[in-house]
Amino acid sequence: MESVFDRLEPLLPRVSKPVQYVGGELNSTAKDWDDTSVRWCLMYPDAYEVGLPNQGVMILYEILNEQPDVLAERTYSVWPDLEALMREHGIPQFTVDNHRPVGAFDVLGVSFATELGYTNLLSALDLAGIPLHAADRTDEHPVVLAGGHAAFNPEPIADFLDAAVLGDGEEAVLEVTEAIRKWKAEGEPGGRDELLLRLAESGGVYVPKFYDVSYGADGAIESVVPNDERVPYRVFKRTTMELDDWPYPKKPLVPLAESVHERMSVEIFRGCTRGCRFCQAGMITRPVRERSIEGIGEMVQRGLEATGFEEVGLLSLSSADHSEIADITKGLADRYEGTGTGLSLPSTRVDAFNIDLANELSRNGRRSGLTFAPEGGSERIRRVINKMVSEKDLIRTVSAAFANGWRQVKLYFMCGLPTETDEDVLQIAEMAKEVIRAGRAASGRKDIRCTISIGGFVPKPHTPFQWASQCDPDTVDERLRKLRQAVNSDRGLGRNIGMRYHDGKPSLVEGLLSRGDRRLGRVIERVWREGGRFDGWNEHFSYQRWVDCAQAELVPLGVDLDWFTTRERHEGEVLPWDHLDSGLDKEWLWADWQDALEAREQDDCRWTPCFDCGVCPTMGTDIEVGPSGRKLLPISPVGQGSPVTNQAFSQG
Repeated sequence: MESVFDRLEPLLPRVSKPVQYVGGELNSTAKDWDDTSVRWCLMYPDAYEVGLPNQGVMILYEILNEQPDVLAERTYSVWPDLEALMREHGIPQFTVDNHRPVGAFDVLGVSFATELGYTNLLSALDLAGIPLHAADRTDEHPVVLAGGHAAFNPEPIADFLDAAVLGDGEEAVLEVTEAIRKWKAEGEPGGRDELLLRLAESGGVYVPKFYDVSYGADGAIESVVPNDERVPYRVFKRTTMELDDWPYPKKPLVPLAESVHERMSVEIFRGCTRGCRFCQAGMITRPVRERSIEGIGEMVQRGLEATGFEEVGLLSLSSADHSEIADITKGLADRYEGTGTGLSLPSTRVDAFNIDLANELSRNGRRSGLTFAPEGGSERIRRVINKMVSEKDLIRTVSAAFANGWRQVKLYFMCGLPTETDEDVLQIAEMAKEVIRAGRAASGRKDIRCTISIGGFVPKPHTPFQWASQCDPDTVDERLRKLRQAVNSDRGLGRNIGMRYHDGKPSLVEGLLSRGDRRLGRVIERVWREGGRFDGWNEHFSYQRWVDCAQAELVPLGVDLDWFTTRERHEGEVLPWDHLDSGLDKEWLWADWQDALEAREQDDCRWTPCFDCGVCPTMGTDIEVGPSGRKLLPISPVGQGSPVTNQAFSQG
């Protein structure tokens, strides 16, 4: 399979950031095409700088390439400047590893972290010469397979997909690979349809073409039923249970161009049971599965030796909730003391934070600002969303941090939450002012900073808020305007408070795509044909284009933009994703939605008796947490290339 690089290279001086298209990153893999029987192209549908650090793609890339007869390469979305040149010169969508045409692979696996990447999928398909519509593809075209969090409702892009996998991909990609390997070895009997049927009948791969959707006179879905007897009524999510058995990535990719995360990351546990009602990731990744302290230590050491990074990100949805987080951070800080290797956590829950933890994280690296996510400004709205962080707890925590030398705090909030009022949002300003006052009192200094970052709330499938009406953009923008006024009303405090926010328009489009059904395919395609690309980037996003295309395509079908977004759903309504099983019981989700409307909180089942969300019995899984009582031992012997020098080790 020939490389297109000879044709691509002369064009690169004419585009921005050409280095992102050349490949050859440290730890990338090059395999001979003819020595392999199954060939995957893995895509993250965004720019290289966003896509390369993505853990999901990196893990699957390594797992697949470990198979002797399997080849996996990567492709990312090309910026519009290169897209225009590729069309002009007839260059197809290519992989960065060996610049092979994407259309030549057996599978194009696309990982969607957000629905705003849908138009980028269409660009890649079209550039690759793959028909946009799955119905138009032949045996010569790759199987287009979606995964990632946004694939838990793939219905808006069902026209463009051959298949989707819900949940964890580690075991699923190997099973898909085996099915393709066997089908090819048998001489490809029955063609493309037989291969897709074999994938679908397992119950773990969703193939939209084998499900028929009917609609009622009111526009809602009447039914979703299989149209082939080999296909199950429901498709279940995949759950990888023993994370220590999957210590990937072992050799993380090191980007050539600047990327959004310049660090080596280790996922320390998967899943969350905190029960935040807005959080799709927390709901769909249940149950909690912790990686062991030894497993984490081995991954960190191996990754540092393989990459040369100077920062380690300890990732999960709520990293400080790991049952052994104190021993993990102290053990790693001890191990890498004197090496300049820093540790970091994503935003930390106020009730899981303590100064000892923060000191361990900053011991060997720079002391950055602290980040917390109260999500709601008032105590009432925090009960609605089940984010039980009191203002007293927050002030106590930041006061301790400021007294111990920290100077800045970032707070994350959402606007447009169910039952929200103006007053709930204005309470954000009061909370930020209290943080400044507390910081000045605790530190005796005036240079205390607090940044409030606010995003628009988007109701997501498989959450208690899947029935909620979405707040319209004008209301969101007006509340944010009032919030800015409230922040600036006291100049003595307001000048130390930064405010970052997104207007409500991109959130509404994300909401349209998040809870849409198959009728949205024509909207997505029209937006793309009219120039829609990189909708997750402010400079490329056009709200008016989405509004106009939705009006043109949906109104003739008897529905509109508001029907999919600002309309509240009723209990008996068939939701577009009801046949896709995340393990969560729909009746439990509805009961939790009713609790939200009454502002009643729900406990964390990790530490309290089961409250019957349905995941563990449905999926045959269980919560897996420590503590184990084990400690992270020093490294011996020191591996070649280790950041731990002999001198540092002898001092440790």
